[in-house]
Amino acid sequence: MSQIDAVLSSIDANLDTSIERLFELLRVESISTDPAYNGECKKAAEILVADLNSIGFDAKLHETPGHPMVVAHHDGPEGAPHVLFYGHYDVQPVDPLELWDEPPFQPSIKEMPDGSKQMTGRGTSDDKGQLMTFVEACRAWKSETGGLPVKVTIFFEGEEESGSPSLIPFLEANKELLKADFALVCDTGMWDRETPAISTALRGLLGEEITIQAASRDLHSGMYGSAASNPIRILSRILAGLHDEKGRCTVPGFYDGVPETPDEIKEMWAGLGFSEEEFLGDIGLSIPAGESGRSVLEQVWARPTCEFNGVIGGYTGEGFKTVIPAIASAKVSFRLVGTQDPLAIRKAFRAYVEASLPADCSVTFEEHGASAAVHLGYDMPEMKKAATALSEEWGKKTALTGMGGSIPVVGHFQEILGIESLLVGFAQDDDRIHSPNEKYELKSFHKGARSWARIMQALAE
Repeated sequence: MSQIDAVLSSIDANLDTSIERLFELLRVESISTDPAYNGECKKAAEILVADLNSIGFDAKLHETPGHPMVVAHHDGPEGAPHVLFYGHYDVQPVDPLELWDEPPFQPSIKEMPDGSKQMTGRGTSDDKGQLMTFVEACRAWKSETGGLPVKVTIFFEGEEESGSPSLIPFLEANKELLKADFALVCDTGMWDRETPAISTALRGLLGEEITIQAASRDLHSGMYGSAASNPIRILSRILAGLHDEKGRCTVPGFYDGVPETPDEIKEMWAGLGFSEEEFLGDIGLSIPAGESGRSVLEQVWARPTCEFNGVIGGYTGEGFKTVIPAIASAKVSFRLVGTQDPLAIRKAFRAYVEASLPADCSVTFEEHGASAAVHLGYDMPEMKKAATALSEEWGKKTALTGMGGSIPVVGHFQEILGIESLLVGFAQDDDRIHSPNEKYELKSFHKGARSWARIMQALAE
C-alpha cells in the first residue's frame, strides 16, 4: 500500500473518533463578540493547542488584547514547501435561540431523507468543522508515516467573527513566527455537493457615506418649492448618474486595473451548470441588472460594482409632511477587482460628487473602509497541484471560482507576510452559517480530511 493510500485508509477507519474530537470543540461556546464568553474562547484555544501537541506539533497559545491566537509548527522533509494553514475557532452568537431545532452547542448527527448525514450545531461549518479537516489529515499522515509531507505552520484565530481587532498587530509582530511559502485558507466552500472548488478571487470593498446640505433648515414646500434647492433631487441625480445605460460605473478611472477574465475560465464557468434563472428566481427577480454582455457569474465574481446601500432624506415617518429637507444622505459601496486602487476611486468619486453640486450647496463625506481585491493567478503552480488533488478525491474537475465578498485575512497575508493563499473549503451554500440550525455535511468533513491529505502530498511533489 502506498503512503497516501495508507493515510486515506486511516482517515476512513478513524472517522468516528475524528467526529468525537470535533464535537468536543463544538461544545465550547466560543462566541468572540460577547465578553461573557471570553473564558470559553480561551478554552477552545487550549483544546486545539493540546490536540496539536498530542500529534507532534509544537503548539502554543499566544495571548492578545482580545482572544488568544493558536500557532503550531511541524517540520517537513528537507526542501519541502512550507505552508501556513489558517482557520478560526470563534463562532457567531446563536440568537434567536428559539429558532434552533436543537441546542446550538450540543452537536449531533442527523440523517436526512435522502440518506445523507449532517452534523448540526454552531461552528460545524464556520469554521470548526472546516479547520478540523486539516488537523485530521495531519493526524493521519503522522500515524501512518511518522511525519508530514510538507512543513506546516498552523494559525488559528479567535476573533474572526468579531472583526479581528488583534489580527493585524499580531501578524506585524510575528512575521518570523508565521513565515511560510504560501497559506492555505479553509473558510470557503464547494461549488456543489459533488464538485470541489478553489476560490481564485476575492472582491475588495470601498464604502462612502455622502451628506448633501442645501438650505440652512427644513423648509415649507409651499413657500420655497422650486425656488430652493432640494438635496434629495440633487442626491438622486448624482446617484442616477453613477451608471450608464450599459450598467457600467461612470466614475472617471473606475475601470483602471480591471482585468478581462480569460476565455478558458469563462468557458469553465459556463460548464458549471449554473442557472441564472434559478439564481435570480430564488429572490423573486428574473432580469440581470449588471453590466450588459456579462454573465451573472462574471458579474458577481470578476467585475466591480457600484451599489447604493441606503438613502435618507426628508420626512420618513407615518403620514405626510410637505417639507423640503435641508440635508439628504446616501451610503454607497464599491466592490473591487483586479488591481483597482480603492483610495484612487474614493478620490475620483468625491470629485465626481463635488462637481455635481450647485454652487450654494455643500457635501461632507464619511469613509467606511477601503480594501483592495485579492486575485490569485490561474497558473499558480500550487493551485494546479491542489486542483488535481481535489479532482482525484471527488472524481470531478475542480471548479476555479470567484467570491463576491472578501476574506480580509487573505489580503493581510499578502500585505504583511508577503504570501499568497490557496482558498479551499468544503462548506455548502445551505450550511446556514451565522443563522440558526447551522450544519456541516458529514461527507464534507470526511472527504475534506481526505482532500487535505491528498493536497499535502501533491504540494510536496
